[in-house]
Amino acid sequence: MKIRSFYDPATYTLTYLVFDPTTKDAVVIDPVLDYDPLGSTTSTKSVEMLASVIRAEGFRVHYVLETHAHADHLTAAQWLKKRFEAKVVIGENIKAVQEVFKGVFDLPALATDGSQFDVLAKEGTPLQAGTLTIETIATPGHTPACVTYKIGDALFTGDALFIEDYGTGRCDFPKGSAEDLYDSIKKLYKLPDSTRVFVGHDYQPNGREVRWETTIGRSKQMNIQLRAETTKEEFVSFRKKRDAGLNAPRLLYPSVQVNVDAGRLPKPHANGLRYLATPMNLKNPTGDDGGPV
Repeated sequence: MKIRSFYDPATYTLTYLVFDPTTKDAVVIDPVLDYDPLGSTTSTKSVEMLASVIRAEGFRVHYVLETHAHADHLTAAQWLKKRFEAKVVIGENIKAVQEVFKGVFDLPALATDGSQFDVLAKEGTPLQAGTLTIETIATPGHTPACVTYKIGDALFTGDALFIEDYGTGRCDFPKGSAEDLYDSIKKLYKLPDSTRVFVGHDYQPNGREVRWETTIGRSKQMNIQLRAETTKEEFVSFRKKRDAGLNAPRLLYPSVQVNVDAGRLPKPHANGLRYLATPMNLKNPTGDDGGPV
């Protein structure tokens, strides 16, 4: 098994191409569809770089694996599915996320049974991508639907566990839970110290070069937010205090409403244009924040 990473600096996202160089079996994890919120335009520069490697090497992409419904970038899952006939996979608890955001964005037509995805991954039920075996580990906390994929000796942790000098994912999204994230990461910490960890984002703290790989052992010893000896009380207290001061992700609203629908863009209206919804005063929907009602 080989792993190739692709970094999108606009959203600090890491996409992975995992492949068997002999059989050409492959999967893609967390691909990015570029989106400019000022012009409300999409482009495919990031995913085209990935696709060029797939085509050049003759890889057969079995699955596009989503670690969760991202809140900071649009997924390119449907673009890849159309071109490479790959099936789109997400954790089975996506249903809970869909139920929340169906109401937030007033999307009456949005199904909340996960049927937009080709496969709902379950812990304990491996997926086979030719010679690649994909194990799913439920790692809720950042969202209730977050999963970590284990392929060989490598974990793909999405937004649960980051490089040790950055820490862990935030837990302040709807139905997120610092308590759950602690339990999820402790579950990963039971794996061998040599297990490789490939993260979903790298925010390059202190301006260092981008990194995408660490290990369970290094995380247990050095993660600035959750080491092996960190208590649940300590982590939950820290995480809640930190999350209370964080701003919403720049692409939160466009990302979530597209990603809970498996990456499908909104259907065109009668005028041929597509529209994304942006709730106003989400924390104070009646205008109690001092703005006009």
